[in-house]
Amino acid sequence: MKTILAISLNPAVDVSSEANEVKPTIKIRTHNQVHHPGGCGVNVARVIAELGGEPDLLYLAGGATGALLKDSLDQLPIKQHRIIAAGATRISYTVHEMQSALEYRFIPEGPALAEEEWERVMDQIDSLDFDFIVATGSLPKNAPEDSYAQIAAAKKAKLILDTSGKALRTTLEQADVFLVKPSLEEMEQLVGKPLDQSQAAQAAMEIIEGCKVQNIVVSLGAQGAILARKTGITHAPAPDIPIGSAVGAGDSFVGAMTFAVATGVEIEEAFHFGVAAGSAAVMTMGTQLCRAEDVARLYQLGKQQR
Repeated sequence: MKTILAISLNPAVDVSSEANEVKPTIKIRTHNQVHHPGGCGVNVARVIAELGGEPDLLYLAGGATGALLKDSLDQLPIKQHRIIAAGATRISYTVHEMQSALEYRFIPEGPALAEEEWERVMDQIDSLDFDFIVATGSLPKNAPEDSYAQIAAAKKAKLILDTSGKALRTTLEQADVFLVKPSLEEMEQLVGKPLDQSQAAQAAMEIIEGCKVQNIVVSLGAQGAILARKTGITHAPAPDIPIGSAVGAGDSFVGAMTFAVATGVEIEEAFHFGVAAGSAAVMTMGTQLCRAEDVARLYQLGKQQR
C-alpha cells in the first residue's frame, strides 16, 4: 500500500448526543453522549484506519481539548504528527432530536492560526515523504488562502482535496490536483450558479479542461455521485439504506477513495468504493463514521447492480 498523509489544520473534538425534543430557552436534557476525534482530515485518517490502512496524520491541537483529541487518536492505528497550537481545539456538537429524527449540528470556527504555527506545519511537511497527501476541511482563521496550494507545491505527492470557498478556488487555480471532491452545493458556489446533475457534470469537465486537476467527484446526496475525468463522466446512484446521520459521509467517501487508490485500485472502481463508504457513514448515528463491514457489503451490492 502506498503511503498517505492526512492533514487537519482545524481539527475538533466531535461530541454527539440525543434529546427527546430541542426547544429554545429551556434546558435540554441529553443522553447517550459520545465523543470522537474529528475534523475532516482526522476523519479521513480514521476511515483509512477502519478500512485496514495505517495513515499518518498531521494536525494542530492546543489546550485541554487538544489533549483530549490526542488521547482519542492514541487509541487508533494512526501515526501522529502533532503541532501544539496556542489556541484550544474546538468542540463540535451534534444533537439528534428523537421526536422528529432531525439532527442539529453546531460547528464553531476554531482558533486562529499564528504565523509561526503555519511555519511549523510547512517545516513538518518538508520533513516527510508520502505518495498521497489528503488536504481536507475548512482553513483556520488567518491561514493563507493558498495553504493547500503551498502544501501541494512543497511535495511531489498526489494531492487529494476536499475543501470549499476561496480555499477550493485558489488551490484549483494554483496546484496540480489528483482528485477533488466538492459537494453539489460547493460546486455551485465555485461556478456561481445553481446546477442540476447534468450541469454539474458539464461544469466539472470544464474545470478539468481549464485547471490542473485529473479527477473531480461531485457528491449529490440521495442522487449518488458523479466522477468526471478527461475520458468522460461516470454516475453512481446512492444505495437504498436506512438513514442515521449525515455527519462524516463526505469524509468517509474521501477516506475510502484514498485508501482504494493507495492500494492500486483504478480510479473508477475507487469511486464506487467511495460511494459505498459515504453511504455506509449515513447508516451510523452521531459522529460515528463508516464501518468496514458496511462498506464491503454496499460495495459488493453496487458491483452486482452495475
